[in-house]
Amino acid sequence: MERREFISGVAGVAGVAAATGIASASTRRSPAGVTSQAPFKSAYAPHFGMFSQHGGDDVGQLEFAAEQGFTAWEDNGMAGRSVEQQTKIAKAMERLDMRMGVFVVNMGTAWKTSFAARDKALRDQFLDECRKSVEVAKRVNATWMTVVCGTEHNRLHPELQMANCIEQLRLAADIFEPHGLVMALEPLNPYRDHPGVYLQRSTQAYAICKGVNSPACKILFDIYHQQITEGNLIPNIDSCWEEIGYFQIGDNPGRKEPTTGEINYRNIFKHIRDRGFTGILGMEHGNSKGGKEGEQAVIDAYRWSDDG
Repeated sequence: MERREFISGVAGVAGVAAATGIASASTRRSPAGVTSQAPFKSAYAPHFGMFSQHGGDDVGQLEFAAEQGFTAWEDNGMAGRSVEQQTKIAKAMERLDMRMGVFVVNMGTAWKTSFAARDKALRDQFLDECRKSVEVAKRVNATWMTVVCGTEHNRLHPELQMANCIEQLRLAADIFEPHGLVMALEPLNPYRDHPGVYLQRSTQAYAICKGVNSPACKILFDIYHQQITEGNLIPNIDSCWEEIGYFQIGDNPGRKEPTTGEINYRNIFKHIRDRGFTGILGMEHGNSKGGKEGEQAVIDAYRWSDDG
């Protein structure tokens, strides 16, 4: 049976169960007596805006996601929120027993030649972003933080660029490691979304992490980006496994939920679980359809893909 056909069938069965008052095996009663879905096998992390039609405001979206079985959340822009907003979100997530995924450390230096070159001003700016991120991470109970390693330096040999990047990340690791915090270096695709970006390949990120040699520096393996840049997903995941700390998700083409493109997420999720990964998989993609129907399609796609 085709993926989309199966998912449509699941949605139809769920509708019948709701209409007849029959609870399926995938539902449970929360302590408050509200019927909610069983937790997913893996810790998939939606983001704000993904369930706005069902959930409303930020806390409402967290509550809706928890009811649907999601046990984690991520927010790229968390560091730019007010202390009041950060505290409110953290309290809601603690109440809902949800884990905090990544936020972006270096919004100010992410798209500059800030890692490949030895530019003192940009290096100091990045390290200041790291220090500020420590306080944000403590406030929102985060462990993992995305680091985008800037753009390429067109007049430096690639090996010199790598040496500069490693040197800078060692300084950042000295900031994060005493607090048990982890930078997640994200290779990005240079073809569709980010031309000129420095860090592009999972193997490149692996070599950098080996050079930094710190538990505070790991790979964020974004499956969407790596499908575009290099493909060969499961073998590359295996090759880089000991340095991967976090995954992100998006199908290709389109960067929408699983089942909308060419990536076999059902097999990939199973492979990651079978290898013993218990970390977070961020849902860094859009919804393929609008409104409540589109939000339900995302949930159904994850239910099917999670069931491998």
